Amino acid sequence: MKTISNLFLILAVLLSDVMCAVIAYNYCDMMWGIKYAGYSAPVSTAFLVAIPFAIAIVVCVVIALYFKKRIG
Repeated sequence: MKTISNLFLILAVLLSDVMCAVIAYNYCDMMWGIKYAGYSAPVSTAFLVAIPFAIAIVVCVVIALYFKKRIG
């Protein structure tokens, strides 16, 4: 059970790194799109992508804690 707990903790950390990269890319794309392509949405809409990532990170942490408690 400890390996499953560690696996979900590692997955949560990897998801947070991927989330930062995706949001940075979308923010930059939106910023340049507004400037040159005429996007109508504000730049802050790039942060809406964080919602599913945050939910997945919380689920991974909860599962990791669940398996950690089952050990002891």
